[in-house]
Amino acid sequence: MSFLIGALLALVVGVFATWLGFDRDRAFYPAVMIVIASYYVLFAVMGGSSESLLTECVVMAPFLLVASIGFKKTPWLVVVALFAHGLLDLVHPHLLTNPGVPIFWSHFCLAYDVAAAGYLAMLLLRQPRQRTRAQAATDRVGTD
Repeated sequence: MSFLIGALLALVVGVFATWLGFDRDRAFYPAVMIVIASYYVLFAVMGGSSESLLTECVVMAPFLLVASIGFKKTPWLVVVALFAHGLLDLVHPHLLTNPGVPIFWSHFCLAYDVAAAGYLAMLLLRQPRQRTRAQAATDRVGTD
């Protein structure tokens, strides 16, 4: 059930952001990635573990870096970061101890991250076609 809810929630958030226009700003998905990466840090605080807090900050750092570079250079890096975070969710409970992580979290977040990566990739793949149509419409207006 955690998988289903995570994937559906990512799609609902993505479609809503597109419908409302939030994702027109290239900062939207990098900001989402940074928030996603920060949850394990939050869970370490909730669990009261200083050791987990330090470890989770170190684990968060590469995602923060890739999301930031993705914002500046190419949103495809954000797709990679989201997908990679899903892979982290798959192995996190087996590699790291964090007493604040809810039991359902790894499955939920894995599904959310992969679905969000897929949705963003779909938007990016559709972008050139939309731009071409817009350019074609502009060309037609100029010839009238």
